[in-house]
Amino acid sequence: MQLLDDIRYAARQFVHAPGFTATAVLTLALGIGATTAIFTLVHAVLLRSLPVAKPGELIRVGDNENCCVNGGLQDNWSLFSYDKYITFRDNTQGFTELAAYQAGRNMLGVRRAGFNQPAESLMTQFVSGNYFTMFGLEALAGRTFTQADDHKGAEPVVVMSYKTWQEKYGLDPKVVGSSFIFNGFPFTVIGIAPPRFYGDRMESAPAFWIPLNDEPIIHGATNLLQFPDTDWLDITGRLAPGADTRKIEAQLQVELKQWLLSPVSKLQPGERDVVPKQTLHLSPGGAGVQMMRDQYQSGLHLLMWVSGFVLLIACANVANLMLVRAASRRQQTSVRTALGAPRSRQITQVLTESAVLAMFGGAIGVLFAFWCTRLILHLAFGSNPIAISATPSLPVLAFTFAASLVTGIVFGVAPAWLTAHTDPADALRGAHRATQGGTGWTQKSLVIVQASLSLVLLCAAGLLTQSLRNMQRQNFGFDVTNRYIVHISPAMAGIKDEAIQPFFRQLHENLAAIPGVTRVGFGLYTPMEGDNWGETAFIEGQAPPPPDSDQNNCSWLRISEDFLDSVGIRITRGRNFSQQDAPTTRLVAIVNETFAKKFFKDESPIGKHFGIIEQKYAGTYEIVGVTEDTQYNDPTSPIRPRFYLPETQYMVYDNPRFKAFESGNHALNAIVIQTHGSVLGLEPQVRHALAQASPDLAMIDFTSFAKQVDGNFTQNLMLARLTSLFGVLALILASVGLYGVTAYSVERRTSEIGIRMALGADRNNVLKLVLRSAFIQIAIGLAIGIPATILAGYAMTTQLFGVKPYAPGILLVTTAVLSLAALVATVVPARKAAALEPIKALRTE
Repeated sequence: MQLLDDIRYAARQFVHAPGFTATAVLTLALGIGATTAIFTLVHAVLLRSLPVAKPGELIRVGDNENCCVNGGLQDNWSLFSYDKYITFRDNTQGFTELAAYQAGRNMLGVRRAGFNQPAESLMTQFVSGNYFTMFGLEALAGRTFTQADDHKGAEPVVVMSYKTWQEKYGLDPKVVGSSFIFNGFPFTVIGIAPPRFYGDRMESAPAFWIPLNDEPIIHGATNLLQFPDTDWLDITGRLAPGADTRKIEAQLQVELKQWLLSPVSKLQPGERDVVPKQTLHLSPGGAGVQMMRDQYQSGLHLLMWVSGFVLLIACANVANLMLVRAASRRQQTSVRTALGAPRSRQITQVLTESAVLAMFGGAIGVLFAFWCTRLILHLAFGSNPIAISATPSLPVLAFTFAASLVTGIVFGVAPAWLTAHTDPADALRGAHRATQGGTGWTQKSLVIVQASLSLVLLCAAGLLTQSLRNMQRQNFGFDVTNRYIVHISPAMAGIKDEAIQPFFRQLHENLAAIPGVTRVGFGLYTPMEGDNWGETAFIEGQAPPPPDSDQNNCSWLRISEDFLDSVGIRITRGRNFSQQDAPTTRLVAIVNETFAKKFFKDESPIGKHFGIIEQKYAGTYEIVGVTEDTQYNDPTSPIRPRFYLPETQYMVYDNPRFKAFESGNHALNAIVIQTHGSVLGLEPQVRHALAQASPDLAMIDFTSFAKQVDGNFTQNLMLARLTSLFGVLALILASVGLYGVTAYSVERRTSEIGIRMALGADRNNVLKLVLRSAFIQIAIGLAIGIPATILAGYAMTTQLFGVKPYAPGILLVTTAVLSLAALVATVVPARKAAALEPIKALRTE
């Protein structure tokens, strides 16, 4: 009851002081809301489990992330072939279910049978028949897969995601049991996945899940299921009651090594020697495959610190307001104490007022957090769908409640301390004659803390912004001006290997005929789109690399003769591909400068030979040209050795796997279109050109090259913008705090100022007196903040690129900005003090 009485009393006090209440609640809402918004992402990306049954029972085979198709040894294994999965599933004790699922995703052309609509590019994923059973999930409508659906010869079936069912087909119940065409092949939809299930990783759910054994139907001769040594599957299992993960891990390690030493692995003699070094480790699987966690973890930790600093500054601001309020009520407090009110009772009342104020701030902070979370998601992911909701969940609301409660205690400590030390004798004195030095220094200390934290945040924002500029202003080795990227999938249109060359010739003619288009190039992928194909290079006349070494690993891609010019990559030596590089002529290649320097040092690489896959193919390709180095991966990664192969030539292999590999890499997925200036309606014209080449050919996406490159900076841009936003917010709060303390100090020293002016002090002296007091606080704050800023810079080293953690220029600018803000905040109360009339000031009591 006493607590309810205290809460009602606090509410009445706040109603009678609307200006104080609004200022304090808004300040707290900004601090709590910012922290809650960041925690929403931290919870979703770093803490949340998959929406499945008993996620704590799930164990993933592998403790690192890998995507999407690997060949050869991995040392620490996390990606597996279908044959390895079957070995583990059938022989490993300790799992009630062990499921496999594709590490990447596929874009397939999908349309509903019997409807006159073009195929649409939708995301799909191949999974084992016990995938949904392992997660403990049942279908919302229809049924999920069983093991009977996942074997050769079974009827082709799929499970549709709830989001696809809702957005594409309006929750039509007739979808279940309907036939859909995938890349020209019919499949039956047997069920709808649960609404909250987004798959095995923090990404947008695939539109359809397809049994693993149906992969050959889609991919034909290039299917991965046929190759026992091609690794492309993640594996997760559900532990049996009482199972020991250490024993399971040891058993899996033995099974892996036995498989690698078996004839089916087809290891080379040198590779067999390093099999004892091969290992794998188990890891918790309740959160799914956590590639996004690894990508955003350090950035989210940084933002959590930043938002925490903003919350501390907000607490300091409200603590100052509460101190002023407590000081104004000091005489009332003294009377209560003199009349016998226990100090503990009065301290409880002050802390209750602080907690109630914080709860109001937290309630409004939730609304601010919702808006802020949406802003962060937009900055981080743009229009890309993501399985993170801006709506606060129960854990987020619990965090907000806890943060509000702790915040109330933090900023309520100072006024509670003042209440505890109130002298009853103050009741016999006038308010301005009571000793208030302790209060003043407490307030000034809070301003010093605000100034220090504001400097740290402003410098952090400056460092991240400069780092972003440095990344964006690099010479990436290509030109994005008037260039556009289109992605297609010839397989979606059912184009066979023998028809691929005529198809690309026709498509090139169609696109080149669009008015304003000056050049068209085709490639497996384009720079900085997030794709990479890698192989080991074997140089003619040089010893092969050791079996367990990656020293000869190279990136590569197959391209058309106009690709390099279309992207804006310069040939520095030799020549480009041309029509003379026909299927019947010598196999040729172009390499980048890094490849040339790594393998040929100071020699000219022109005319040298190399091969891939095995040493016996070392003389396959003759180098005819060298390009400048080009950044294909993320902006901060080192340039890798790279080679290009012409789309018109084929290498003839005797191994079925190598044949399928050679056939598959001629289905080029990326188109680069260069235009002369801006072309009105380019996208629909490109769609029409694709339809002319093949009516079943769907355009997966269309974007400008510049936008694709900018997509590589989303996380850095998010960090820079949010840190800048929080830095400005901290600066405003600190300035408001300094203004409040200075204005209160002027009001409290009105009589003193009157006496000084009566004794001959002019207005400039009074102005200097007030400004000096304020800038002493700022100077102390800077003295503390500068070393703290340097330490923070070193803590942020992993987020910086091309900028030192202690950049003097940034530190100088932010110091000047903070000092200027402090000057603006103190000039108004200082001018007010200087404008006082001595007679009126002396009458103030």
